Amino acid sequence: MKKNRILSLLLALVLVLSLVACSNGKDNGGKAKETNGETASIAEGTEITVQAEEGWKDYYQAAAERVEKAHPGTKVNLSIKGAFDHLEVIQNTDTTNKDVADLYALPADRFEDYKTNEYLAALPAKEIAEKLGGYSDFDKSLGGFFKDGDDYLAFPYNIETLVTFVNKANAQTAGVDVEKPLEVANAKHEAEILLPLFDAWYGVAPNLAGGLELLAKKDSAFESTYTGAYADLNDTQKAVFGEIYNYWKKHREANSALFDDEAAWGYVDKEFTTGGNGVALIAGPWDAGKFQGLAGAENMEVKPINHITVAGQPLKHWQGGWALVANSRIEEDTNKLALAVAMIEEILNPNHAVDLYKATGKILENIDVKVYTDSDLSQFDKDVISNVFESYKVSEPRPLFKEFGKVWDTWKNGVLSWNTVNPADAEAAYKELNASFTSMMQSIK
Repeated sequence: MKKNRILSLLLALVLVLSLVACSNGKDNGGKAKETNGETASIAEGTEITVQAEEGWKDYYQAAAERVEKAHPGTKVNLSIKGAFDHLEVIQNTDTTNKDVADLYALPADRFEDYKTNEYLAALPAKEIAEKLGGYSDFDKSLGGFFKDGDDYLAFPYNIETLVTFVNKANAQTAGVDVEKPLEVANAKHEAEILLPLFDAWYGVAPNLAGGLELLAKKDSAFESTYTGAYADLNDTQKAVFGEIYNYWKKHREANSALFDDEAAWGYVDKEFTTGGNGVALIAGPWDAGKFQGLAGAENMEVKPINHITVAGQPLKHWQGGWALVANSRIEEDTNKLALAVAMIEEILNPNHAVDLYKATGKILENIDVKVYTDSDLSQFDKDVISNVFESYKVSEPRPLFKEFGKVWDTWKNGVLSWNTVNPADAEAAYKELNASFTSMMQSIK
């Protein structure tokens, strides 16, 4: 398969390089390159299917029409299906299933599984990046994570990380100056800063801030801070873990629902609603509309994730995102692959970055933030986007190895065990996590 992949990719590159040479592109300054108006030839009758969510339909249809106009006789069909619903079809069958699209969106954390199962076609990612522009070093972008040896098996779709949402009305009632960093330990009320830390998605933030590795891969070996002794933690790690424990203890003493895995989410919503005690929380940009509705548009403010600190250490999260991937079944059909590449380039066309955000909420890594802030987007959307960029800068690459999947339940069960064990101090709480992570590591080869 490797030889076929190399041959088919070389053939497809001939078409793609023609596309780069003959169609409009962008340089790193965001200015359109002058071209001769010609287009490369993809064989008439070439047809592909592209997965799109219902809300993306109009944007994708417009992109497909532009591609079809540039390549007469080709056809781009849309398969309207939720991204995760589409991935479930693959999970239950494989990529040869006719209901699986030729081009679809894939979250970065699924990449390793799809690579291992040979579900993905190699893409001329460097050539696509050159045409789209805005990448000073593509391999140091999210794109560098989507490699298999020398092959690129995906192209970055968007960037994602968590930001801080602030309810200004609740802050004023509580006498909190939200223009200064918000330290977890300084909160007067247990709900002032809402962090459902039992869920590793949120627990990642203080762990990364304190240099506490839930699971890391060093060369070919795996390691976790939590398999070591409490006494071996450095001062920063002890201070941050101590505040994680103190945060749990404060909520336990207040008999709050934040460390109840079923009731926590309703508790967060209730407290962040204007009139509640919640001043700040961390969440993804996909939740922006929800929390703006709870706070009221006039009360909502967005800050980068590091606006909240724990034991003086700014929170940070992962540099995550999605990718656009081509089905491996089209890898040896150079025309289908070239049409898929053309569609990737049109979906991610810098000229339509704002429209893409309006339709999908996707923020492009290679687009200058000013493209968004100088647009007709609402001020709230501009604030969300600019703070996603700021949070992304201070965050760390998301672990993409499949073994990280074991962390979710290990962390959750370990933290929630405190509700039963009621550890007397941080060291006792750490021992519970140490037992959970030691057991987890025994199952990872």
